[in-house]
Amino acid sequence: MLIDKSVKSFESADAEVLIVGVSKNQNNISNWDKFVEFFGQPIEQWIKDGDIQTSEKAITKIPVFTSNTKVKRFIFVGLGNRKTLTPEVLREAFGHVGKALSKLKVSSMNIWVDSFETDEIPASDAVIMAAEGILMGSYKVENYKTTSNAVDVALENVSFITDKDIDEIVAGFEVGEIYASAVNEARTLINKPGNMLNSAKLADYAVELAEQYGFEVEILDKAQLEELGMGAILAVNKGSKEEPRMITLKYKATEKWEDVIGFVGKGVTFDTGGYSIKSKAGLVGMKGDMGGAAAVLGAMRIIGELRPNKNVIGVIGSTDNMISGDAFKPDDVITTFSGKTVEILNTDAEGRLVLADAVAYAKQQGANYLIDLATLTGGVITALGYDKTGALTNNKAFFDAFLEASIETGEFVWQLPLTENDKKRIRKSDVADLNNSPGRDGHMIFGGGFIGEFAGDTPWIHLDIAGTSDALSEYDLGPKGGTGVMVRTLATFVERLAQEDLK
Repeated sequence: MLIDKSVKSFESADAEVLIVGVSKNQNNISNWDKFVEFFGQPIEQWIKDGDIQTSEKAITKIPVFTSNTKVKRFIFVGLGNRKTLTPEVLREAFGHVGKALSKLKVSSMNIWVDSFETDEIPASDAVIMAAEGILMGSYKVENYKTTSNAVDVALENVSFITDKDIDEIVAGFEVGEIYASAVNEARTLINKPGNMLNSAKLADYAVELAEQYGFEVEILDKAQLEELGMGAILAVNKGSKEEPRMITLKYKATEKWEDVIGFVGKGVTFDTGGYSIKSKAGLVGMKGDMGGAAAVLGAMRIIGELRPNKNVIGVIGSTDNMISGDAFKPDDVITTFSGKTVEILNTDAEGRLVLADAVAYAKQQGANYLIDLATLTGGVITALGYDKTGALTNNKAFFDAFLEASIETGEFVWQLPLTENDKKRIRKSDVADLNNSPGRDGHMIFGGGFIGEFAGDTPWIHLDIAGTSDALSEYDLGPKGGTGVMVRTLATFVERLAQEDLK
């Protein structure tokens, strides 16, 4: 944890940087006059003259020239109109703070918490946004460049200036830090090159997570998958020298293993497309085809930290999809763990096969509700762009509850329809129960709908994160690369369900 639990005043502020929220009218901010008087600089005039920007998410860095403080620099954060400020915008504004701190190589900061409070956002919530934004915004993608011997300075200490209950402020920041750290862990997994993260190493990571948080863990290797008849994940793995893994983590919150939420992640560590090979450009970035698995692992990390009163199982099917003389082919027929047979029409529609076995296994292990996550289709990008996660469901009430969590975290989710005609096309085959690729039209729906065939009547949500799992350029809350999307929403959903159950 980064937090100094002591309360600072303007007089005792001792960090390198003081973070201050500003809007056009500061008169309604408690202690504003005292702040201006103590630092003895024409701050109000700078705001009036536009030298300090007050528009939403604007960052103004100003050196501190007075000799009566240890603070070296102000970072003023533009909040726009406080009456219309949303938690999402505040979080993104703090993302810009994180980027600024990283560039300045700051190791300590004071946050004047009360300057970020509004009628709708109490200070205890503002610090959650602060922690999430700053830590996610300052995240750096691990690289393997040869570098100089310069020491990399990281943020090590955060303290607060506030009139509010310090225990509430600290608790809020700690929650935000837990969430952001889990997102950043997921990002690091997504950004790992395929030669550095295979299925076995992903399983090792899950084991370490289980040991850290006391989860039950099961790792099924290739021989065990063959014994269980998991023909779908094994088919995808046939062309590879790397063995597959079925990874299961169980968080038991109650004595009875009941009312269990199941998270199921696609963990394809590299996807060539198999014999339905991708284009030269399409192959680049396929190290991130395990974004669904990363989201599950990130959410489980938060759950392990916060210990909600809700049983959760995380299941990840992991393999790569390679080409060799043994690789599966179009026209093959395979038998899945559920017993359903599938005609292979496209070996690049492999994620849904991996998830078919993983979803069926999660149900066998007691999942009463299912959410699967996958970088599944280019179709979702065509339909919704890169900033929206596409969803399918078989249960409106379940989806509506999940949607509330996504709104809280600011991770946009949009439901697409799954009709009976769609299901008929998925089930259309002369030689098998299902086919894995009915066509390009409605591609996202067919991909997710295929997984739904294995969810059956179990309340189920499919999340296609192909567009949102990887950022093509730097954005408010992070750099180019893996985003860790849905980590916060999954964990928030479980927290909300636990609170409802406790009422």
